[in-house]
Amino acid sequence: MANSQYEYVKSFEYEDEMMYPNLIVVRINGRNFERFSEINEFGKPNDERALNLMNCCATSVLEKYPDIILAYGFSDEYSFIFKKETKFYQRRVSKILSLIVSFYASLYVAKWREFFPTKDMRSTPSFKSRVICCPSLEVLQAYLAWRQRECHSKNQYNTCLWMLIKSGKSEREAHEVLKGTQKQEKNEILFQQFGINYKKLPSMFRQGSCVLKTEVDDTLKISGNEPPVKRLRKKVIVVHSENITSRSFWNEYSCLCKEIGSFEQNVNNIKQEYVKSFQSENKLLPFTWIVIRIDGSHFHRFSEVQGFEKPNDEHALKLMNSCAVAVLEEFNDIVFAYGVSDEYSFVLKRNTQVYQRRPRSVFHSLMP
Repeated sequence: MANSQYEYVKSFEYEDEMMYPNLIVVRINGRNFERFSEINEFGKPNDERALNLMNCCATSVLEKYPDIILAYGFSDEYSFIFKKETKFYQRRVSKILSLIVSFYASLYVAKWREFFPTKDMRSTPSFKSRVICCPSLEVLQAYLAWRQRECHSKNQYNTCLWMLIKSGKSEREAHEVLKGTQKQEKNEILFQQFGINYKKLPSMFRQGSCVLKTEVDDTLKISGNEPPVKRLRKKVIVVHSENITSRSFWNEYSCLCKEIGSFEQNVNNIKQEYVKSFQSENKLLPFTWIVIRIDGSHFHRFSEVQGFEKPNDEHALKLMNSCAVAVLEEFNDIVFAYGVSDEYSFVLKRNTQVYQRRPRSVFHSLMP
C-alpha cells in the first residue's frame, strides 16, 4: 500500500498506543465457556485438568514473550502483566491484544491432548480479551487484589452451588439457598451439610494460579576437559499464594520487583473508582463502518515450518477461507469478508450494535 493511491486508508486505522509509564495488563477470558465446559463435560465446580491446561498455556505465553513478567489466572481467565519499560509492538493495544489472545487460543487447542488424552474436543474454544491501563503500581496492586477476590468469591459460591445440586436440589433451588449468603454462611453450609472445610480445598481452586519468571542456577558443560560453568537463567514457574498482592509474596521473587516494581504497602480495601476504571471501555462513533483486519504473526516462518508450497499453497488458502466462512456464520453482523495470503478483512454492517460498538470487544470477539 506504501506510495500507492490507497495509502490514505491507513489514516483510518484505530490508533491505540498505551502511553508510558502506564503498566500494561492483558486479560483474556473464555467466550461462552460455560457452554464449552458443558459440551466437553468438565467436572463441576472445578475440573483440575482444565485448570492445568489453562496454566500450561499461560506458561507457554510467558516463555514465548520475554516482556510478560507475571500472569494470574483462575477459572477461564488469565491476566498477563508486562514489564514496566516494555516497547512490545510500540505499546499498541490492538496489536498486543491480537497476539496474546490468538496465541493463547491456539495453545489451548494444541495442548488439549496432553490433559485430555482420551477425550476429543467437541467444540472450538474462543477467548475474549481486553487491555487494562494501570497508571501506577498502586493501581496494578488493586487490580490483582480485585481479581483474586473475584476468584475466591466465585469459587466459594460455585462449590456450594454444585454440592447442593449433587445432593438433589435443582439449580434454581440451589441458587435460592445461596441468595444473600455471606462468606461465613457459605463456609458453614459446606462444613455442616457436606463435611467440607473450604480452607482445605486445593489452593489452585481457592487462590488461583500465578505464573512468573524466576532465576535459577544453570550448569553448562562446555567440554570434557573443562569444569562446568554455572550461570543464572530465567525459568517460568507456577505458584499459589493466599495473597498475591502482599509485599512478602512480591518481594520473594526478585524478577517482579526488578521488572515491574515494589509494592509500598499491603492492600486492605480496593478503591471502587479503580474497579470502575478496570471495567470501562470507549465506544466507536455510531453509523461508521467497522472493518476488522487480521493477519498472521510471523506467518512466513510458520509456512516454512509447515512445508507450505510456494508461491501459494491451495490447501492453506482454502483453510483461511473456511475459517472466514465460520466467522460469518457465527456473527450475523458481519456482512462481507475479503482475504488474501495470510490476512482477512471483515466488514460489519453500518448500524451494528454488536458489543455496544466497543472497539476492543468487537475486535477480540473475532479472534480464535
